[in-house]
Amino acid sequence: QVQLVESGGGLVQAGGSLRLSCAASGLSLSLYAVGWFRQAPGKEREFVASISWNGGNTYYGDSVKGRFTISRDNAKNTVDLQMNSLKPEDTAVYYCARGPSYGSGSPSNNYNYWGQGTQVTVSS
Repeated sequence: QVQLVESGGGLVQAGGSLRLSCAASGLSLSLYAVGWFRQAPGKEREFVASISWNGGNTYYGDSVKGRFTISRDNAKNTVDLQMNSLKPEDTAVYYCARGPSYGSGSPSNNYNYWGQGTQVTVSS
């Protein structure tokens, strides 16, 4: 079965940290750009971070710059999102998505495989 699976979400107090992981089953991530997106209730989906196929380029949404870090381990076929200094406004369902092969990781890349999401809740 082809799927992306996010893990690591949960409930954390403001100022805390979480590490999300995106794992692939039945498809490869190692030669593809990967992005993280989030959607809060009543809001549109928002770009969070992305990484090029080889990890050489990373991009971040303005609201998370300096607090979140995206990284990848192509040998393990995973992409992680380290989230520090979390704020209540970071509360959302977080999704990972696979972009194009040999993709630059630009937010404008076409991300066409999506996971089911993991809930992140930050309490004040």
